[in-house]
Amino acid sequence: MSERTQQNRSAGQDPSTATKSGRRLAAQLAAKQAADRRRKINAVLSGGAALAVAATLIAVFVAIGGGKDKPANQADATPSASAGAPDEAGAPPAPQLPEGADPALGTKPEVKAGTGELKKLAVTPLIKGTGPAVQKGQNITTNYVGVFYKDGQEFDSSWRSGQPATFPIGVGQVIPGWDQGLVGVTVGSRVQLDIPGELAYGNDEAAAGGRPTGPLRFVVDVLAAQ
Repeated sequence: MSERTQQNRSAGQDPSTATKSGRRLAAQLAAKQAADRRRKINAVLSGGAALAVAATLIAVFVAIGGGKDKPANQADATPSASAGAPDEAGAPPAPQLPEGADPALGTKPEVKAGTGELKKLAVTPLIKGTGPAVQKGQNITTNYVGVFYKDGQEFDSSWRSGQPATFPIGVGQVIPGWDQGLVGVTVGSRVQLDIPGELAYGNDEAAAGGRPTGPLRFVVDVLAAQ
């Protein structure tokens, strides 16, 4: 009989009983560890399911275009046919056109340089409008492009901001070439104005104060007159 067995017996403990107790403790520890592993796995699975549900909800939200910013009536967000599309990527939208106007007025015109020496005002109809004729003293609303007559370099355009210009006509509030060239033009028209320097901002750069000098060419769309 071994010394350890003798000690166990002397202590009143049967060796077989001690072995069984150790096995029970080991089994209980293993069961506890297995239960802990199952809880961790269930937590991971539950989290993955939650993420899957969230992803599904987001996908549905995007697909239907949800959100407070979506118009209640989709037609309200669609520009009218007469408004036209931007003349180039990122450019402001074209203006609202008069009823019955040529759709071409919804697009910025290409304006080229003139030829020869410009000695007097020349008004060239490009699109004939069907509205009433502009009268002296009326406020007119226009889109326009202005270039230097000699080289066609653009120096001004209402199309850059997408905001047509409104001003009184024929009463000295604009350059003489506009006052003289736009009175009588019908609403809905596009006209080309070739204006010599003396009817624009003059020919003297020093006196012009930074404004364009010499002969100029404008293409003007008359959108309204009141």
